[in-house]
Amino acid sequence: MIHPTSDVRCSCVPPNTNIWQYCVVLPKAIIGNNCNICAHVFIENDVVIGDNVTIKNGVQIWDGVHIEDNVFIGPNVTFTNDFIPRSKIFPDSFLRTIVRCGASIGANATIIGGCIIGENALVGAGSVVTSDIPAGTVWYGNPAKMKGYIDEDNKITHIDVNKDKIGGGGVKLYIIIYYYFLLYLLLNAVLHRRK
Repeated sequence: MIHPTSDVRCSCVPPNTNIWQYCVVLPKAIIGNNCNICAHVFIENDVVIGDNVTIKNGVQIWDGVHIEDNVFIGPNVTFTNDFIPRSKIFPDSFLRTIVRCGASIGANATIIGGCIIGENALVGAGSVVTSDIPAGTVWYGNPAKMKGYIDEDNKITHIDVNKDKIGGGGVKLYIIIYYYFLLYLLLNAVLHRRK
């Protein structure tokens, strides 16, 4: 189903794929079976979208983006494809971004061009992805950092992100260093009195 308010120029949209209101799909885009492309999505020419993909409202998918099967793209996710964008100046080729099978990207995330998001990886809402994301991992933040793992049952195991920072386990380390420093000062004072 293609909603009548959408401007879909490619002729290869399977009948079981839905494209909702006010979408624009350029002529050379490839779209798979059983996809749900929500309102206000823009899909450029050099784009491949696999089967069973959900693309929520307000997403822009620029040249060079390849989305594999069973991927979820949350609302207002933005992909980029040029490190130095300039008006009317185009690169020889755009950066290639790949979202592997089963990956999910949360709302308002920004994916910097050239990244690969691994199979079944999970990117949190609002994240800025600046590097490749390994399969089965959970990333979030700006810039996005690995925060855990996700298994086949969608169970998330968090890693201890505070162990190296003051505030978590790092407070204990800070206190130990502080006491060693005090001990050093005390021993130094005692040694200097003996002289």
